[in-house]
Amino acid sequence: MSDKLVIGIADMKVAKGEGMLVTYALGSCIGICLHDPAIKLGALVHIMLPVNMEAGRKNPMKYADTGIRETLKQMEAMGARRARITAKIAGGAKMFEVGSSSLGNIGQRNIESVHMNLKKEGIRLLKEDVGGSVARTLLFDVNSGLGCVRSYGRAELII
Repeated sequence: MSDKLVIGIADMKVAKGEGMLVTYALGSCIGICLHDPAIKLGALVHIMLPVNMEAGRKNPMKYADTGIRETLKQMEAMGARRARITAKIAGGAKMFEVGSSSLGNIGQRNIESVHMNLKKEGIRLLKEDVGGSVARTLLFDVNSGLGCVRSYGRAELII
């Protein structure tokens, strides 16, 4: 594997043919791996929040709804077909106890938003490692379509 692309928070990268996409520090954030196996095109987006509430926000990758939509648009521009694209996700942990505030479990809200937006966009969710209270690192091999989740105190999980 020659190329390793690091995806930051509220960021997205695409690779074709080969390459490893990796994102760190998935606490309440979610990493979304999108893959078209026929052309070995993969993308990884690291979203922070469930919904973009303000039109014209500068960074669509920060939000589940606009991040997924924009990533799919860029993949389709590179030859991906919506019917072949699949998803794998990791993250959405409850990192802090915030009492009974409606903002309390942003991780759970992110999980629900990602599920809803993938369904809305017609993307099949193949595997996930979400929830809990542990931060994750997500690695995604665009050639094979395999994801690997690493977190402290747990065995590596292939998704």
